[in-house]
Amino acid sequence: MVPPAATQQATQQFLSSVLSQRGPSSLPYTEDTKWLIRQHLLSLVSSYPSLDPKTASFTHNDGRCVNLLQADGTIPMTFQGVTYNIPIIVWLLESYPRHPPCVYVNPTRDMIIKRHHPHVNPSGLVSVPYLHNWVYPSSNLVDLVRELSALFGRDPPLYSQRRPSNNPNPNPIPNPNPNPGPNPNNYSFGSVGYPRPLARPYPASPYGRTLTDDASEVYKRNAISKIVEAVHGDVLEMRKQRGVEMEGLFSAQAVLKSREDEINKGLKEMQDEKEGLEAQLQVVLMNTDVVESWVRENEGKICKLGDLDVDKVFDCAESLSKQMLECTASDLAIEDAVYSLDKAVQEGAVPFDQYLRNVRLLSREQFFHRATAAKVRAAQMQAHVASMAARGQHY
Repeated sequence: MVPPAATQQATQQFLSSVLSQRGPSSLPYTEDTKWLIRQHLLSLVSSYPSLDPKTASFTHNDGRCVNLLQADGTIPMTFQGVTYNIPIIVWLLESYPRHPPCVYVNPTRDMIIKRHHPHVNPSGLVSVPYLHNWVYPSSNLVDLVRELSALFGRDPPLYSQRRPSNNPNPNPIPNPNPNPGPNPNNYSFGSVGYPRPLARPYPASPYGRTLTDDASEVYKRNAISKIVEAVHGDVLEMRKQRGVEMEGLFSAQAVLKSREDEINKGLKEMQDEKEGLEAQLQVVLMNTDVVESWVRENEGKICKLGDLDVDKVFDCAESLSKQMLECTASDLAIEDAVYSLDKAVQEGAVPFDQYLRNVRLLSREQFFHRATAAKVRAAQMQAHVASMAARGQHY
């Protein structure tokens, strides 16, 4: 299935159509990534119009065939000041864009893959650092193709096959590949488990001359490739170390944040307690002023009274109040007596049998006083309610 025209609008319509399909014919991409896949392909076509998005059947190593998106066409590279077009196919697997795409060099009938290329194996599969360091969602197809162009410009992956000439040349150009090229009719690329489409002509390419490798240039390119790989490895290792350090710092930050919350909570509680204590202190100071003023007012009266019987200072207004006062005083006096008996029996001053006898007598007397106080309290409550009712009727 190929888009009708290589225009931006046609490409948008094509991608919207194939990515919105449902049912058995739908593409095997997750719904949350289809929009990002569409954007990646649109950006790729906008930057490299020679690449066409389309769908094709892809065969996995286990024999499964799935319908996937691919970008098929050529990418430019500059070698020794001359621009060439390298035919490639970029397959977007089911896990894309969370995982990198699968890239192949797709030689035409008059091209062969360079032997022992650092980034392209004999089947055409491309392996570059950008694919190994793919990071979702920042990695994209435009940056990938840009790196492929740069790497292929330093070390081209394809050569022109040597064609027979009718005009004999006393000084023929040697074939850079000592092994004879394969039969053009059967020439294809791919590896086990990947599609192997037959080679077909691509747009006109100036990549038609034979390239010769100079020993110093080859050594220089290999040294540069090794340095680049070493730098990539160091950067990856440094990134991992910094990631571990950042995790540790984030953990420490979380601990400090929790402690800060606890300290702020404690400070708030202490502030609330301080305010409560200050309020209580104000109440105590006010009560102290009231008591001191009362003492100053009544200090002269005490001197005039002379000897004063404490028991006759307070006089009850009614019989119930007098009876309640007597019961309460007797109850508290018996409580003090029982406490003194407890101390005496602990110190051995009172025999144990006499202690039990006295406690039994005092407890019985205390029970009667408490029962009487309860009855008096109930009678006072009834009298108070009756008084309030009488005042209510009066008003």
